Amino acid sequence: MRHVGNTYVRWNDLDAFGHVNNANYLTFIQEVRADFTWYSRIARGLKPIFKDMVVARVEIDYLVPIMEGGFNLDVEIWVSKIGTSSFVLQYELKSTAGLHARASSVQVAVDIDTHKSRKISDDERTLLNEYLEV
Repeated sequence: MRHVGNTYVRWNDLDAFGHVNNANYLTFIQEVRADFTWYSRIARGLKPIFKDMVVARVEIDYLVPIMEGGFNLDVEIWVSKIGTSSFVLQYELKSTAGLHARASSVQVAVDIDTHKSRKISDDERTLLNEYLEV
């Protein structure tokens, strides 16, 4: 299963070359990742999770440039790997113009007090397993 969210491409996301700046793709995936672990869960009456995680790594393949603003960009998220304290998310960013980018990120669960990695909880692991695609 995949979580599907969307984010709005603003006109000021465009750079001097007339396309969405590469750094803004990180914002797009971050907004939908927050929806995946936080806002969509609240909307369903569930407890938000992973408020205490950090991003350890991100890779993005830019496929079809986004040449305009003023529309919603769909972002699909799924889990490709679950470790003891980390997990890998995959992303596809799409619009009617096609598949704009694929990305992956490694998140690490951390203890807020110690700032060190911690084990993924049972509730967190349950959610991640629901979206696991191997």
